[in-house]
Amino acid sequence: MQHSTLMYIAVMSAVTLSVKILPLALIRKPIKSRFIRSFLYYVPYVTLAVMTFPAIVQATNVPVAGAIALVIGIAAAWFGASLFQVAAICCALVFVVELFVS
Repeated sequence: MQHSTLMYIAVMSAVTLSVKILPLALIRKPIKSRFIRSFLYYVPYVTLAVMTFPAIVQATNVPVAGAIALVIGIAAAWFGASLFQVAAICCALVFVVELFVS
């Protein structure tokens, strides 16, 4: 491995560990602020959404197919469809839209 590659890995490791270890080391008491607790509760969901939504649209050959599948998938989940059902509906919808648009 090159020296720069090892440096990149070391920096990424330091950043990752600091984000995970510093809160444990610095925060000893339970967090009582309702605002901070609600903020920390939603951080994983926001992170997942930020990583997932662009990938949904860009993963298809026709970005409109991904956008349509996203909207229909949200609607299906809203009305109580299971995760498997939502995934199957979205996959089928992307297939059909790409079949007719391409």
